[in-house]
Amino acid sequence: MSHIRPLIPLLVTAGILIGGNGLQGTYIALRGSAEGFSPSTIGMIGAGYSIGFAVGCMYVTRLLRQIGHIRTFSAMAAVTASASIGMSMIIDPTFWFAMRFVTGIAVASLFATVESWINAKVTNANRARTLSIYRFVDLGSVTVAQYIIPTVGVEGPIIFNIITIALILSLVPISIADKSSPAPPETIAFDLKAVWRISPLAVVGVISVGLSMAAFRNIGPIYAAEIGMSITSIATFMSAGIVGGVVLQYPLGIYSDRLDRRRVILWTTIGSIITGAYLSFGAGTSETANIVSVFLFGAFSMPLYSLCSAHGNDYARPGEHALVSAGLLFYWSVGATIGPLLASILLQYCGPRAFFAYTSFIFLGFMIFTLRRMRARPSMPPAERSWRFRALLRTSAYFNRLAGPTDPIKMSGSKA
Repeated sequence: MSHIRPLIPLLVTAGILIGGNGLQGTYIALRGSAEGFSPSTIGMIGAGYSIGFAVGCMYVTRLLRQIGHIRTFSAMAAVTASASIGMSMIIDPTFWFAMRFVTGIAVASLFATVESWINAKVTNANRARTLSIYRFVDLGSVTVAQYIIPTVGVEGPIIFNIITIALILSLVPISIADKSSPAPPETIAFDLKAVWRISPLAVVGVISVGLSMAAFRNIGPIYAAEIGMSITSIATFMSAGIVGGVVLQYPLGIYSDRLDRRRVILWTTIGSIITGAYLSFGAGTSETANIVSVFLFGAFSMPLYSLCSAHGNDYARPGEHALVSAGLLFYWSVGATIGPLLASILLQYCGPRAFFAYTSFIFLGFMIFTLRRMRARPSMPPAERSWRFRALLRTSAYFNRLAGPTDPIKMSGSKA
């Protein structure tokens, strides 16, 4: 704990940010629906956040190098808090789109700042423990935040105010932390063509995850409301999908380190197709069936980003791992921009059952592409890989660095 104690203020700040951001995503979908916004309009608002997130990923390093960590964090927290208050004052789709765009830029910058700061303080001695705590903070804060909505209710400005208070309070742990400011981080290069050259499968995979799982996070509450769930059940439905994403992360990761990683990706994708199809055609309006099924859907779907990232990094040369991580995060944000809009249009015109049929269709396309890539390029033997599986958060490119150094995988008894 002596190694972890200096990081506690940063981890608390991260928890506040993750919980507030997860709360706002669910709440905006439900509040927009209550205000009479169409599903496609809500999808467009969700796309605004993803566009802003992509912009923030590209420019935050420059900001950190120019004004430092604490000033970047303070400025972006103020911007995000102001956007939240603004959305409670002006109920208008165009204005909300603009505010979510601004929020996306600011949130990407906030997470990059915190994770860059943690990376500057973490050592190999406490890296694994810090990562485990960070993952626990992520899961706990997002899950708890979902239940603020049924406790407070959808109407009125209260939840926007709670989000604003949380953002302001996130400044407190940072302010009382170690006064030494970390050195400016290295610039993270974006070379999207190079990332495609390194691994087309990883690129298509993270885009597929963005198309499907960003749609789930933004439009999932509307789906649950459309099939008749209460606000409390909607919170449980969303939490089940998020918690489910943790269950198979590490078992799948362990097998992918020992086997052809593409086979694990293939079977995980098939699981996503089957569970999505059951949600669309078999679960009906049963709350129990939907909650159990979305738990399994999250268990298969959410690890795909980390599996695809690990596969891409398997083929990266020394010095290219940061490039791959940043590029895949950007490609994911492209899918996350388009996904909510497509899914919301289908839900609006074809009914709620079209929502998970859409995710199954996306994963079906990725499954076919995976099969083609398995025939186009031989697998890399586990003993020759320079990358282990890491359960990644899609918060910033700096999270990959927190996940650990790129040490070769040494498998006892493995044969190339």
